[in-house]
Amino acid sequence: MPWNNVLAVALFTGLIGLAILIVLWPGERHGKRLLERWGVPEPDAAEVALAVRYLKRRRLWYPWLFLALPPLFGDTTTGSVVATLLLGGLLAELLAQRPARGPRREADLTPRPLTAIAPVWVLVLGAVAAAGSVAHLVVTAQWKFLALAAGTTVVCAAITALAVRRPAAGAARADFALRCRSARVAIGLGIGVVTSLGWWSPTVVSFLVIVAGVAAFLAVTAPLKRLPAAA
Repeated sequence: MPWNNVLAVALFTGLIGLAILIVLWPGERHGKRLLERWGVPEPDAAEVALAVRYLKRRRLWYPWLFLALPPLFGDTTTGSVVATLLLGGLLAELLAQRPARGPRREADLTPRPLTAIAPVWVLVLGAVAAAGSVAHLVVTAQWKFLALAAGTTVVCAAITALAVRRPAAGAARADFALRCRSARVAIGLGIGVVTSLGWWSPTVVSFLVIVAGVAAFLAVTAPLKRLPAAA
């Protein structure tokens, strides 16, 4: 392709990405609504600011990933959207590993176990979905889907681990709620992806497994009505 065409395409996709970024860029209203949906009633200004920063770290990557990933997925919109959400979440959690600026309360310094962020039943559903899909793909020799399922599982596990270990920031309850959201959304997306990849065939068994996977996805990613006592 001539260089002038390459530059034109790059400029066009860049403008699209910028437009998407402007539309998705979060404000105080988005941060407040996010916290309320995840069990933080009447968040104060500092908590809302923390949630807005949390959203910005993710949405900053979405338009650029969505524009860059379709060639890898054969222009499959669904695959590109899911990959964008997962990779955007992973990049955001990596950025969040930097220690927070300013003083932190001593209560925030107490390490939280994985099961406080993601309950045991959530972890079991994620593990069962991943193991079952990988085993089925190995038996049926679907190596391409196996690689995608394994990669998805690794990314989701990484997001969950990073959400647990990232340095504490801001008010304890808002920080805890955002950690829960990161882990549960990642695990839920992982369940949905590996189930779809591992059991996509025109059989009754596959249909029932996919329905179960959708139900598990909805249960895992459902916002918290209130925070656990651990918060």
